[in-house]
Amino acid sequence: MRQEFQLLKQVALFQGIEGEGIEDILSCLGGTVKNYVKNQTIIFNGSDISSLGIILKGNVQIIREDIRGNRMLVAGLFEGEIFGETFACAGITESPVSVIAMEPCQILLLSIDRIVTPCSNACSFHSKLITNLLQLLARKNMYLNNKMELLSKRTIREKIMAYLTLEAEKHHSNSFATDLNRNELADYLCVDRSAMSREISRLKEEGIIDYYKNNFKIL
Repeated sequence: MRQEFQLLKQVALFQGIEGEGIEDILSCLGGTVKNYVKNQTIIFNGSDISSLGIILKGNVQIIREDIRGNRMLVAGLFEGEIFGETFACAGITESPVSVIAMEPCQILLLSIDRIVTPCSNACSFHSKLITNLLQLLARKNMYLNNKMELLSKRTIREKIMAYLTLEAEKHHSNSFATDLNRNELADYLCVDRSAMSREISRLKEEGIIDYYKNNFKIL
């Protein structure tokens, strides 16, 4: 578990907590580590959710489907990132999304109730843990606001350019590689894949962007 401790030091939830404190946290909170194979569902839509997950290895995608089976990619998450904290803290008992392992994954699960409720031992790290959790929720809210703004665009072209602009800002460069392939990007933007690909080709022909596979440049 030593390698995992080194990763956990960099996780936002444990910011400002030293390595020994993290060991105490896992002991106090009863963290459980589970392994998943590629394409295995970690959380099913409609299942009970009372824990947050920290990705120790691999990457996952958060997927939402409507009653007609239309699929939307909410987010892709990688090592050191967290999922499930928003729903668990909101008291939502049934998950409105599915979380799927995109490759072999190792996930640390922590009970939200045990995080937000100080234990009988009055562990010194609990207040810091709660502060970090509130910051995580605030950042997630900002992310969802950006996603809402992106989806509010009326045309496929506007959605593509809004997404590419946000990626450029995130990478602090007009040249960057995205984490999404074409199918995943279409799901993320909630658009038809073929129509999106045609629009991306037009943007390149018009000299607005350049790209090769998942590498883009805003000209």
